[in-house]
Amino acid sequence: MSMIARMLDILSKDVAMDLGTANTLIYLKGRGVLLDEPSMISIDEDTGKVVAVGNEAKNLAGRHGRHMRIVRPLRDGVIHDIDTASQMISQFLSKVFTRLPFSRPKMVIAVPSGVTSIEKRAVIEAADMAGAGRVHLIEEPMAAAIGNGLAVDQPMGHMVVDIGGGTTEVAVISLFTTVCSESLRVAGDKANLAIIRHIQHQHHMVISESLAEIIKMKIGSAIPLSKGLAVKIKGKDIFSGMIKTITVTDREIHEVLKAQLRAIVEVIKRTLYKVPPDLASDLALNGIWLAGGGALRYAASAG
Repeated sequence: MSMIARMLDILSKDVAMDLGTANTLIYLKGRGVLLDEPSMISIDEDTGKVVAVGNEAKNLAGRHGRHMRIVRPLRDGVIHDIDTASQMISQFLSKVFTRLPFSRPKMVIAVPSGVTSIEKRAVIEAADMAGAGRVHLIEEPMAAAIGNGLAVDQPMGHMVVDIGGGTTEVAVISLFTTVCSESLRVAGDKANLAIIRHIQHQHHMVISESLAEIIKMKIGSAIPLSKGLAVKIKGKDIFSGMIKTITVTDREIHEVLKAQLRAIVEVIKRTLYKVPPDLASDLALNGIWLAGGGALRYAASAG
């Protein structure tokens, strides 16, 4: 690559963002994925200034004083706090651009397929407030299909199941069109909440959402594992308030996750029911493509 071409890549202002409930990824044209961090921001209550964002904000969760507020601006895959979302996006962009670009960057943002027009406007407004130029929205299943290299421009059906933090997106794609789709607001966050409730009711212990996430990632699975796993965790006893240690097994967590998994299976079945016959035969040949952090976890455990 010539020096001029390399400079053009460096100065490129085309940005793609996966603005997820759990994590945000930013891709810069010519340079690849430059940021993959939690969708979290820490704000000083007294001054209103941003204290930390992404990984730094996650590390502060549960370890900060009263003057600090940890915020997750997205819920169920959509923005519910535009101001903090725009601040978070702005901070993430400043991490990607060590020097500000000469003009406002063009941005493509992935959103759930089931978002309303009001929710779409919230995403565009947050990106605009953060300093983006022209903003284009793309449905997450379509972005996942393109990212996986599927021939979405051909008259061939492909099914994508994108399990994220706030939503599970199921779509059948052909000729750059979403033929049919379903969006379910059950995904990684709901699984974490189920683990928290189980530990509280079964072991009479309080744990944080971050610890529930660790448990899910270490021993969670969609199917029973051939080799048993266990993890020791520490938390606060509900009755005494003292710190105690318990052991949690993969079988136990598998039972906890069954309700969420059944809901995901049902939404896949509903989507398949709507598929035209010719595309259904394509799906039988091509199978189902999994995407998203939740799918990565389940696929890894099943394999």
